[in-house]
Amino acid sequence: MSDTDPVLASRTIEHIVEKYAGELVELRRDLHAHPELSWAEERTTRIVATRLAEAGARVTRLDGTGLVAEVGDGGPIVALRADLDALPVEDTTGAEWASVTPGVAHACGHDVHTAGLVGSALALAEAHARGQLPGVVRFFFQPAEEVMPGGALRMMEAGALDDVIRIFSLHCDPTLDVGEIGLRDGPLTGAADALSVELTGRGGHTSRPHLTEDLTFALGKVVTELPAIVSRRLDPRAGVSLVWGMVRAGSAPNVIPGRGQVAGTVRMLDAVAWAEAEALVRGVIDEIVSPYGVEAVVDYRRGVPPVINDPESTRILGRAIEQALGPDGRVATTQSLGGEDFGWFLDRVPGAMARLGTRTPGGPTYDLHQGNLLVDDRAAGIAARVLAEAALGALVGPSA
Repeated sequence: MSDTDPVLASRTIEHIVEKYAGELVELRRDLHAHPELSWAEERTTRIVATRLAEAGARVTRLDGTGLVAEVGDGGPIVALRADLDALPVEDTTGAEWASVTPGVAHACGHDVHTAGLVGSALALAEAHARGQLPGVVRFFFQPAEEVMPGGALRMMEAGALDDVIRIFSLHCDPTLDVGEIGLRDGPLTGAADALSVELTGRGGHTSRPHLTEDLTFALGKVVTELPAIVSRRLDPRAGVSLVWGMVRAGSAPNVIPGRGQVAGTVRMLDAVAWAEAEALVRGVIDEIVSPYGVEAVVDYRRGVPPVINDPESTRILGRAIEQALGPDGRVATTQSLGGEDFGWFLDRVPGAMARLGTRTPGGPTYDLHQGNLLVDDRAAGIAARVLAEAALGALVGPSA
């Protein structure tokens, strides 16, 4: 462990991030204008790799898209993570830097995440050059967060998490003002799985349902009874939510179809319940449809585990927030059932994620995954400072 003075190192981080503030704004706007979908983040990967290599980081490109970079020599390894991909959403911001790619937009703020992590890498690379980095920081620029099961698994398969002792990340929150970061200990986001059920059976005329297997009626039973039964058979403290997004059957009012489908998501806050959910859902579906004689084909795709913040990592990240933004910068936040594949990393090593405020004070509140999402330009610089401070705090240890 180094004799690095944490106060001096923190001041160094602050000054360096301020130096790069303008560059981070331009980078974020450039990434916003050129969004790329999951597994296709080629331009984004190239730009990040080039800039970090210029700063002296050791850069390793992954197969396809995404990269890992490191600064520092010897000692413990702390990781920081950002995601690269955009969404298949039309950009309706009207900004000068709006997406130039039709039907694709950074509607979840990953452009902010990426620019912020680049800023933290630049700051920590300079701190290392000054002898103020007591260990190694590994930067994850992860592809494909927006698809299940997500790019985190590929990064882990490539060895990105090897020897890492702790990991941190931020996620944009347009309901918080810029300069505020929401943090909580324990569960932050939920596990998220995808569920599709296809029923097949003998159809016929609606005047003679007794001569059919009345697939539409059976499908309605799945729609209404499955969420109710699952909620009664899993611990209610797990926060289980089974919600349908698509129901499809038939094309005429007087015809009972021979095929129908329903699809949705299964979400929960508890890792134990997540492990039990698939077997339970499959069994309950069989129970529901068996009286009607239809056949059910269930496609249950496990997505991502819940993000559960480790207490010590939460303490470190909270201290980093207060160092960067003052005591008023850290605010309470609530649990969410949204899925986030950062949970895969936390399943292996301790770490924490916080919610980065992106709303301009007094301005409108936007929603994630909507094409009109606008973020305050200052958010990327704040992310850079907080992530760098968190890495430094984790490397210095309890004596900080």
